[in-house]
Amino acid sequence: MYYSFSLRTLLVLSLCLSCGITHAAKAPIAVQPAKADSVVAPRVFVHTGFENASPMNWEIDSAGRILASLVYDHERFSQNRANGHWHFKVEAPVGQEVVVILKNFDNIWNNTPASQISKRSHAVISFDNKTWESRPGELLPGNRLLIRVKMNAPSVYMASVEPYRISDLEKFLTRIKANKLVTVTEIGKTSEGRPLEIIKVGNEKAPKRVFLRARAHAFEAGGNWTVEGLVQRLLQNDEETKRYLQRYCVYIMPMANKDGVARGKTRFNSNGYDLNRKWDKPADSLIAPENYYLEKWLSRMVSENKKPDLAIDLHNDAGGNLHISRPDGDITAYLANMEKLDGLLRKHTWYTEGSTKPSFRNPGTLGEGFMDRFGIEALVYELNYEWVEGLKKVPLAADWVSLGGMLPKVFYDYFETPVTR
Repeated sequence: MYYSFSLRTLLVLSLCLSCGITHAAKAPIAVQPAKADSVVAPRVFVHTGFENASPMNWEIDSAGRILASLVYDHERFSQNRANGHWHFKVEAPVGQEVVVILKNFDNIWNNTPASQISKRSHAVISFDNKTWESRPGELLPGNRLLIRVKMNAPSVYMASVEPYRISDLEKFLTRIKANKLVTVTEIGKTSEGRPLEIIKVGNEKAPKRVFLRARAHAFEAGGNWTVEGLVQRLLQNDEETKRYLQRYCVYIMPMANKDGVARGKTRFNSNGYDLNRKWDKPADSLIAPENYYLEKWLSRMVSENKKPDLAIDLHNDAGGNLHISRPDGDITAYLANMEKLDGLLRKHTWYTEGSTKPSFRNPGTLGEGFMDRFGIEALVYELNYEWVEGLKKVPLAADWVSLGGMLPKVFYDYFETPVTR
């Protein structure tokens, strides 16, 4: 007869025979249960696996707080590093107070130590990923930021600036493409192959032209919301906007650093290139295709006698100023025009911060590069993402959209008299 034995049975029989004890006389073997894990799994989880989420490392300390270490964004061939974008989701029991402590804000700007947080730093939060509100932050020793949130739902999104993602841009382009006043043209691709668009609003035969670029730095979402407000106002097709578009045509690069936005970065493109630097010389098509294709488009516009009369690079910082260029040569007329623009922004919008007129050149910025290489009067407009003095509040997307809706009147009055060359 054929018998089948399990490996365990054979081992037991072998041990019994070796000890001279029969199986019948052996006491039953007690199987001890596995020792329970002495570490209690936290009921809180930090989720970063979604669009535009920021890379980060995190852990729960003994007090149940989330200790989150942001991951630096590094510049190529430089010691510069940046952390200003944070966007993540916390999952925790409803009713629980969640405490998040963020660190790694010891940035380096232009080879000088700096920080992205201050006593006014805050968070914007959303329990449904649609409606956002601001929450105050607490600056801790060691350049850390503490945020408290009571869970009104099983999850909450937290970010430094109300997010504007590539999917938001795609929805926006879909909404406006069918309008007869709009043309969307792909002018090239990013380092990772994402399309780079130019939006034209109005009649290109209009006597004046305005160019705006948004999102050169990946975390600075305010520019995208401002652009949406601008375009929405120009497409209302009322008598006022008809007058605006008889005077000027608008060209917009809505999201220059798409790869950085997709990967939740702060400042640089996927090749570690700052898209608001090195504009004093032609861009490398491999390292900075985002700038290379914009330069090609600008060169064609100049050759077709459609050079922009005014160019604005939209950014976010904690100052909210207009950064006026300082190229070589006689810029008396340019400075007069910038003073006019400053006054019109004060008159027609909630802008109050004022303009900066540096006594030194900064040839790498888009503003000076556009002026030196293309003869286009240009500047950088930094939208304050921490506090808008003109509104007495922390800005949200709706505030920047409203600002964008006020810009058409600003441009109309700016071009009321010929721009002096």
